[in-house]
Parts: sequence; structure tokens; C-alpha cells
Amino acid sequence: MKKKKSKIVSLLMIPLLLLSMFIQMPKASAETDLGLTVDAAILIDADSGKILYEQNADTSLGIASMTKMMTEYLLLDAIKKGTVSWDQEYRVTEYTYKVSQDRSLSNVPLRADGTYTIRELYEAMAIYSANAATIAIAETIAGTEAEFLKLMNAKAEELGLEGYKFVNATGLNNANLYGMHPAGTGAEDENVMPAKSMAKLAYHLLKDHPEVLETSQIAKKTFREGTEDEIEMSNWNFMLPGLVYEYAGVDGLKTGTTDFAGHCFTGTAERNGTRLIAVVMKAVDSKGVGSYKARFDAAAKLFDYGFGQFTKQEMVPANYAVKGHKTIPVTKGKEDEVGIATKEDLSFMVKSSDQDAYTTKLVLDKKKLEGEVKKGTVVGKLVVERKEGSDYGFIDGSDLAVDVVTTENVERASGISLFFQGIGSFFGGLWGSVTGFVGGLF
Repeated sequence: MKKKKSKIVSLLMIPLLLLSMFIQMPKASAETDLGLTVDAAILIDADSGKILYEQNADTSLGIASMTKMMTEYLLLDAIKKGTVSWDQEYRVTEYTYKVSQDRSLSNVPLRADGTYTIRELYEAMAIYSANAATIAIAETIAGTEAEFLKLMNAKAEELGLEGYKFVNATGLNNANLYGMHPAGTGAEDENVMPAKSMAKLAYHLLKDHPEVLETSQIAKKTFREGTEDEIEMSNWNFMLPGLVYEYAGVDGLKTGTTDFAGHCFTGTAERNGTRLIAVVMKAVDSKGVGSYKARFDAAAKLFDYGFGQFTKQEMVPANYAVKGHKTIPVTKGKEDEVGIATKEDLSFMVKSSDQDAYTTKLVLDKKKLEGEVKKGTVVGKLVVERKEGSDYGFIDGSDLAVDVVTTENVERASGISLFFQGIGSFFGGLWGSVTGFVGGLF
């Protein structure tokens, strides 16, 4: 009888287990699972830096010619400072000449006795990913590529990048540099960086030098047009308008391909006032084979997800006062309290289905103020939190929060006012003690 009962219970449990598995299945295929066949990926809002999606984004991987975004950054810094000019001429060295003659690499051949303007070299680097031209820019800025590496590392530290290693200015494997790779680096070394740091570099590049897009969006250009050295340069970013994997709104930034790094891409696209940055690293197709198409397909999936699923939302308005916490106490002031509210608004891109998934929490650093109070004094933060699950946060590591500040000035109380305040406090405290003592008798 017991065996029969046990068998019935077991049979009844089967549909419950199946139901349980069915209910949990959507969680297993997470809402952020885009089915990307890449080693790493990340998608961010270029305006706020809000991370919309990430996949293995903290693992250091080969970045190949995406390295050139750092070289572009340092050149545009130098142009802005006036230490380098666009019409400044570079004289070809033995190093840049030898590298430029290797057409198996991305290059515009340079004459051994030639001179080239920085603008010519920059366009060759940004459009055609020309490696010798990139080295030429590094030599112009720092004297040697080895010295240029120091500038690359310093800028990376300044921007808060993590997990990076630079061994050259181009992104090539050092084995391709004819034994002239920068001093202190290995003969087989190659640049590495996590997808998150790559996106952070792109984020700051676009913030500090938006003019980079004027060149990165050029699909085709003739190098040294009208001379016997002219060469057609086609942009390796095949997502640009008119190219084979055209995607509406794409205007940058940089591809990268080596055996070590695979097929990589840091892309940016703008639609209806929203700009996104996508990074894909070591992209492969469904058969596990890396290709140009694989990286652009992966980038397109990220852009589709960002533009299709997210909208910019004002999570906290400016001058917002939290109900029940519209003031904080002030001691030794002409007023007993002062108003507090958010310093500015907090807006970022939110998945349409998650608009009600966030709540706010007031965190006060100062529970009261003393004496003179200046308008705009920071007293805490209003933090935005997901009710369930986790949020990717911002690319610069900042919290989903906005400062809470005082909304008016409060003058320090005069000496006589402080005297009477003190008396009031004394007798108020004394009265409280007496009533407390009396109350204790009953």
C-alpha cells in the first residue's frame, strides 16, 4: 500500500516539476542574452555613458587596430594644444618606410625620401587604418614610438581605463614591425584591453574630440590625389553608408583585425538624437569562423537592441524635493531649517519594459548644518535603484545618483540670537528632564 502511494505522489510531482522548469526558463535565457557569437561585447549610450548591455566586458583581449583610437586621441589633443599642426610635415624614417611597403598590412606606401602632412597621415590612419602613417604620427608627437607609448599609458590612466597593455601605436603584432618594435616590448607582443575600457576610450574620444567623426565617416578617399603616388583608400568600417554592411546612422569609429585579436569593431551610430557606442571583440559566425561580416552582424544586433528597446527617461527631475525630507535642520542660523532638493535632473536610457523597475532612496551625508549655509551646499544624494535585479551602471563607474543641495542661503545667527537660543535650549532640556523625572513617578 505504501509503495502504491509513493508511486502516485511521484507521478503527481512530475507535472509540478515540468511546470517549475517552464516558469524558470525565461530567466535562464536572460533578457540581455542577444545570442552574440563574440568573446566580448558592450553597448553604451554615448551621451550619458549608461551601459545598456555587456558580455564578458571586463576580460582583457586583443584590440588590434582599435588601438588607433588612442593614437587619434593623442594627436587631436596635440592639435588642440598647438604642439602639432595639420600642415606640419613629417619626413619618412627607415622604420615607417619599411612598414609602409608591406601591402599585406593595411598601408599607404610612403616614399623613402618623402614628406607628408599630418593631415594626410591622419586621414590615412582614420580611414584606411594605415599602420606606417600611424607610426609616423607617433614619432611626430613624441619623437619615437617608445616615447609615444608613455603618452598612451598616461592618457589611459587619466581616463581610468583598466586591464590595458600597449606595446605599439598601431595594434599590429610586434612581429610585423621588422624588428623595430618599441624598446621594452616583446617581439611577439600585441595590445590588449577589455571591451569596457575600449568603450570608455571611445566615449571620452567622442566627448573631447567629436570632430573625429568628420574623418571616420568618410567611406572612400584618394590618398595624394593628382600625384603619381595616389592610392584609393576604402574605409574598413563596412557599416558606413554606401558600403556592403551599411547601417543607418553609423559614422565611426574603428575596426581591428589580427590573428590574435580576431575580428573586432568599435562602432558608433546616431539616430533621432541618440548616439550609441558598440564594441565587439573576436566575432565569429555560427560555424565559429571569424569574418568581417561576423563583426558587423554582431554590432548591428547591439545597435538594433539599443535603438529598438531603450528610450531616454528623466528618472529624477531637477529641483526635486523628496516628500518628508524637504528640509534639514540648521543650528546657530537665523533659520531653524533650510530647504533641500536635487541639484539637477538625472536622465539616462532605460529599457522600455523597465520604466517602472526603478525607485529612489535619499542618502544624506549631513543630517544637519551649522551657522552660515550657502545655497548649493551638497548634503547628500538621491540614489536611483532597481527594485529587483542589478543595473550595469555608467561606463565611468559613477552611481545612478544625483546630488542633493540646499536651495537657499541661511545667515549665521547674531551673538544675541545665539545667546537666547542657548537659553532656550537649556531650559528646553531642563524642562524635558523634569517632565521625564515626574513622568517616571507615575
